Amino acid sequence: MPPAKIEKIPIRSEVPLEYTWDLSPVFPNAEAWEKAYQKLEKEIPNFAQFRKKLSQSPKILRSCLELESKTGQLLEQLNVYANLKTCEDITNTKYLALAGRVQYLSMLLAQAVSFIAPEIQSIPDKIFHEFLTSKDLAPYRFSLENLRRFKPHTLSEKEEYLLALHTESAGGAGKIFEQLNDADLKFGTITDDKGKKTELTHGNFRVFLKHKERTLRKKAFFQYYKSYEEHANTLSASLSSSILENVFYARARKYNSVLESALFEENIPPAVYHNLLKSVKENITPLVEYLQLRKQVLGIKDIHAYDLFVPLIHKTHKKQNYEEAVRDIISALQPLGKEYTQTLEEGLLKKRWVDRYENKGKRSGAFSWGCYRCPPYILMNYKDELEDSIFTLAHEAGHSMHSYLSDKKQPFHYSHYTIFVAEVASTVNEQLLIHYYLQQLPSKEGRIRLICREIDEIRTTLIRQTMFAEFELRIHTLAEQGQPLTLDVFRNEYRNLLDTYFGGALKIDPQLELECFRIPHFYHAFYVYKYATGLSSAITITKKLIEGNKEIQKRYLDFLSMGGSKYPLEQLKYVGIDLTTPEPIQIAMNHLGERVYQLRELLLK
Repeated sequence: MPPAKIEKIPIRSEVPLEYTWDLSPVFPNAEAWEKAYQKLEKEIPNFAQFRKKLSQSPKILRSCLELESKTGQLLEQLNVYANLKTCEDITNTKYLALAGRVQYLSMLLAQAVSFIAPEIQSIPDKIFHEFLTSKDLAPYRFSLENLRRFKPHTLSEKEEYLLALHTESAGGAGKIFEQLNDADLKFGTITDDKGKKTELTHGNFRVFLKHKERTLRKKAFFQYYKSYEEHANTLSASLSSSILENVFYARARKYNSVLESALFEENIPPAVYHNLLKSVKENITPLVEYLQLRKQVLGIKDIHAYDLFVPLIHKTHKKQNYEEAVRDIISALQPLGKEYTQTLEEGLLKKRWVDRYENKGKRSGAFSWGCYRCPPYILMNYKDELEDSIFTLAHEAGHSMHSYLSDKKQPFHYSHYTIFVAEVASTVNEQLLIHYYLQQLPSKEGRIRLICREIDEIRTTLIRQTMFAEFELRIHTLAEQGQPLTLDVFRNEYRNLLDTYFGGALKIDPQLELECFRIPHFYHAFYVYKYATGLSSAITITKKLIEGNKEIQKRYLDFLSMGGSKYPLEQLKYVGIDLTTPEPIQIAMNHLGERVYQLRELLLK
């Protein structure tokens, strides 16, 4: 019997041109990039003419802000080109060098403009309010008002200098965690049911948790967490140090709490955060019902963490090539209107927004990224056999259309939307795709697979991330109260939350308490809640779009065009989402309940 043919990964030059992104709208070649680089280098010294003059007149301030926008736009263009070329092949030293030069130029520009914010904040209130009524500053009014909000939290020049000196050592705890977690922790090898030995890693841990053999899932779970148990004291000290650093900065900048400090930049009131935690816990019943159903279908007495990911059916979906995936995505997004779908279809198929397939040296994963008035590019590593590829493409397409519409409608300084609203557009696309497939799929197995996919998405993105958010709040509150954050404190706090957020339906092994030491986001505190609010908002919007609500369609497209011209809560309220109330969270949790009911009907009939 001849040996099986090994499918070789092509080198970059072997990939057909039509399958790659077209970066010529950014720069036609490296020579054009070099000219733009030199142009920006010459522009940077021009900021010196505005130093200590911004309070003299609205015209002078506007001229400075226009130069800041001009140079910022050019820097973004240089950065996007260099880094996207690097992503094509990370071994290409030519573009690695360009990316390094952009980083250096970015530092020079940051130094050159560093006086702007402090000078604007030091303008006397009376003069500042007169400036805001000036026609010269009308295009910048919102950004000026937003910048002024930070005045109470901006320190004296000497104090700011001292905090700046700490920048280099700040984040040390997170760097230690990354090295320990990503480089030094070893998890040994696992022998599967066929006698094959495989090294257990972060990358394949989830694969083992999906294995149909429960003994193998259990073995992988305990073996994985054994390494965390062996380093628990070090991990506890590292996380504690990161939390205390957050407390220091919040107090130094005169915030009432770390939570307030973290939410201030996007102007999110703490009530939104507390409302999320309360609303999820009050509506946890659908998750409990899902765990009970999963236990029944798997035929087990108790359900453990290592039973949460194994598929309830093992039939896979049919292969779909890239063009077929685009066809389905465009069909699914019809509720967003003809202009949206036509623009996206052209971008995905004709205008070469997407770098579609894997090649040697290409960056892994997927993302959407572009620069002002250029295509919103998408990096993919599309696989015909993976259903995840289709949903990833729909997700990144949502980000790209958000960027496309914001760039089209807004000036450069308002073209970037905040992280708080970023996941709404991408998740609406995923929700519409699931709805479309559920309408189209006749097979029982296909519907079960898709419903399980959505249930797990809500469980891990809405419920789990909210649990993470409450853990962050609890441990920071304890630190602010002066209580030592010991290993036992971390484990006890996390154990209590596991019991609460799984509604007592999950059998908690003591090892699961150590999960809090392997979450990288805990070193970037008060970020994960945005995943939960984003998914809740997306589910609510999608339900209205599916109903054919034309007013919501118009408002949603307007929302995608707002960029950073309004505060994120105002943007969401415009499209009917008020996250200061429980309603969006309740709608999302009720949707989970509907899916669990549908799954039970399919599995038990």
